[in-house]
Amino acid sequence: MQPKSGANGTAVTEFILLGLVETSELWPVIFVLFLLAYVVTVGGNLSILAAILVEPKLHTPMYFFLGNLSVMDIGCITVTIPSMLGRLVSHKRTIPYGACLTQLFFFHLLVGVDCFLLTAMAYDRFLAICQPLTYSTRMSQTVQRILVAASWACAFTNALTHTVAISTLNFCGPNVINHFYCDLPQLFQLSCSSTQLNELLLFAVGFIMAGTPVVLIVTSYIHVAAAVLRIRSAEGRKKAFSTCSSHLTVVAIFYGSGIFNYMRLGSAKLSDKDKAVGIFNTVINPMLNPIIYSLRNPDVQAALWRVVLGRWSLV
Repeated sequence: MQPKSGANGTAVTEFILLGLVETSELWPVIFVLFLLAYVVTVGGNLSILAAILVEPKLHTPMYFFLGNLSVMDIGCITVTIPSMLGRLVSHKRTIPYGACLTQLFFFHLLVGVDCFLLTAMAYDRFLAICQPLTYSTRMSQTVQRILVAASWACAFTNALTHTVAISTLNFCGPNVINHFYCDLPQLFQLSCSSTQLNELLLFAVGFIMAGTPVVLIVTSYIHVAAAVLRIRSAEGRKKAFSTCSSHLTVVAIFYGSGIFNYMRLGSAKLSDKDKAVGIFNTVINPMLNPIIYSLRNPDVQAALWRVVLGRWSLV
């Protein structure tokens, strides 16, 4: 995919990513912090995957989706952080035009799959709590695979749409991106041509990609809450709510940071706040997910201990 020439006949062939800080003395600190965050995130999500595989109690639809979510989280942080670390080591802050659009595509693909997987997990909780008698048939392995495949298909369509749309814009002037990875708001700021249609497309597709899942998640949990409140036993209510609290926490963080990031396109200048939101999207969310899902779940904790003890026994 080649950059298009602007009105003055020139075209930007590469962008300069300023990164998190411009002070070179702080680059070693940033490198160590984000390398540790990357290792912890990948290790944590791989541990969740291993726990799901070794623990028979976790061979359920909810943890099937959680396993897929862990794979997406590893992908999200891998798309952005290793390249940033490479630029810190090489002191080279440029990224080719094609590599920038490739990064944008895969980031939106993986985040999009995350979005729909969280919706599938809410639907799973709805069926498990509100329709327990038909749960096994309505959430069969075939249904699980269909939901995951549909998540990939919708996310792929969304990512491809935005990537093709951004490739139609002209980049002929400034090429400095005040961020540590390529994303739509930052590229919109640099375009020589009008981005009005692109921004409308982002809002329209975003409404479908984010709005529809949010409505489905909220609707599912309204029914779940009503069903749980009808449980007479306090212990039963506590157990039912505990199975949903982790998922709701992840949903709140995921959609909160996403809405803040993409609903501020009208601002004249993107600030360092956008870098903080970017850290949430690419690092904090993937790193927190294994912690959130294992913190209050004794089955996951027991499986994780089995994985850890199994590794030690092999040493």
